[in-house]
Amino acid sequence: MNTEWRESALCAQTDPESHYPEAGCSTAPAKRTCMACPVRRDCLEHAIQAEEQHGIWGGVGQQELRRLIRARRAETTAA
Repeated sequence: MNTEWRESALCAQTDPESHYPEAGCSTAPAKRTCMACPVRRDCLEHAIQAEEQHGIWGGVGQQELRRLIRARRAETTAA
């Protein structure tokens, strides 16, 4: 899995903890960073392929990310 995109990720210039907020804490700051990031789609694709279960990836929170992972699994199984 190619991860060269990480070098251009805006989150690499921020506090990593901001993309792993504790339960009940706002995800808005991390998502704002993601929305301006030039590699947002690469990041999200990585998270889906790696089945990341925690954190904000490509502007997507944990619940939505888990839904996307399940959908990808279903596509793969159906193929």
